[in-house]
Amino acid sequence: MDLERVILSAKQKALRINLNLDLYGTFAEIGAGQEVVRHFFRAGGASGTIAKAISAYDKDFSDAIYGKEAKGRYVCEARMDKMLDYEYNLMEERLHREDHPTKQYFAFADTVATINYHKTIQGHGWFGIKFQTAAHKAPNTIVLHARFHEQDALLQQMTTGVLGVNLIYGAFFFYKRPKELLQSLYDNLDRDQLEIDMIQMNGPDFEHVDNRLLSLQLVKQGMTDAVIFSPDGRNLQAADVLYKKNILAIRGSFRPVTKVNIDMIAKGLAMFKQESKVDPDNIQVLFEITLNNLSAEGDIDEQDFLDRADVLCSIGQTVLISNYQKYYKLVEFFSRHTKKRMGVIMGAATIVEIFNEKYYRDLNGGILEAFGILFSRDLKILLYPWKEETTGELWNSETTPIHPRLKPLYEYLLFNKRIADISDYDPNVLSIFSKEALTSIRKGEDHWVDMVPDFVDQVIKEKCLFGFCGTSKSDKRKGEDPAAAAARAIEQKP
Repeated sequence: MDLERVILSAKQKALRINLNLDLYGTFAEIGAGQEVVRHFFRAGGASGTIAKAISAYDKDFSDAIYGKEAKGRYVCEARMDKMLDYEYNLMEERLHREDHPTKQYFAFADTVATINYHKTIQGHGWFGIKFQTAAHKAPNTIVLHARFHEQDALLQQMTTGVLGVNLIYGAFFFYKRPKELLQSLYDNLDRDQLEIDMIQMNGPDFEHVDNRLLSLQLVKQGMTDAVIFSPDGRNLQAADVLYKKNILAIRGSFRPVTKVNIDMIAKGLAMFKQESKVDPDNIQVLFEITLNNLSAEGDIDEQDFLDRADVLCSIGQTVLISNYQKYYKLVEFFSRHTKKRMGVIMGAATIVEIFNEKYYRDLNGGILEAFGILFSRDLKILLYPWKEETTGELWNSETTPIHPRLKPLYEYLLFNKRIADISDYDPNVLSIFSKEALTSIRKGEDHWVDMVPDFVDQVIKEKCLFGFCGTSKSDKRKGEDPAAAAARAIEQKP
């Protein structure tokens, strides 16, 4: 029977590290005082742990040490990476191994902006550690981004200190158990104080770690509501991806990606680019999967999640995992990062659900409050037709059965062009459904191949995804790279 993990205080963690004669490193902190290293100084025995503590607050001093930031932003991942590399390299340069044969070097860095005086800018920060788990071993790195929710700068400084201690302690004592390391970051903290919305672990001790699963855990454990990862599987911070972008999102199960999904995004993207308020060179496309969708069959199946992620990443897409079951929450999240025009591609059957009042009973203003959030932003819904299975009727903006009580609201949005039809769709793919393709794959049938694009069936066969058990070696298609083929299909002109 597993024993529950004992949660130590920040002082106890700092003291345990200080008493370990092999741990030795540098603390570099900018923006919220020296709140992390303070815990180590106060715990006792710090002289055996702290090689140097530095806080280069002045911009010119900071630039002289770490170099300038091209974008002029100093609370960013690039700045923290430079701090980590510089300080760690300095440790190796100045401390000779002959004199310190058993020392495990580390460099901790953070760059933080606490809440401003007028409380118009909420605090956030980047935290990182570069560390060895044995002398002479190549270092690992852990990087995370946190958003502070407390409404007082002093409280945010204190939270910074505890989070930094938790990160350092977790790096040395939980590196073999990444999920436990992740959970330990909230020791003596809670979600009301801060939100961790990005984490990345790299290095020889993390070779077995799929960072996309760490992103999933952030949402699953309630540490954040949305995470993003790139086609190469790297976890990204939302502001870096979405800042001042024209965002175009498509939600789905993508289990697997079908010809319908590709037609929706290809035609929707072409249509979105024609909008007068959209810069074609400044569009960020997102394939979104909700946590609710991932857990539709009970507990979240991590392999099922990775299968979906593998397909989307293989075809060069940026993936958003969110806990925003309701679209107005998703749009609210986007609007934190951009004021530019946003687009959401959805099927006609989905918009019927959006106009169902039962989903908004928890709001004081009901559906009007939700729609106020949705359409007070510069949002456009690109409507993809849906073919009713029993009658064969085609649902579009004119024929979709909206409840009579809400029809005036729907017509108002149509009149103001906040909802627009994707008219140049491919009618030959309307009868394709992901569930049928998935069932066909699992039964070992062949007709699923006709439901997915060539580049997707190639990925599924090569990686044996979604339960595919075919002889992938003999069936492997050689030719165009899947990501290149997908990009060509999505960017095709209607």
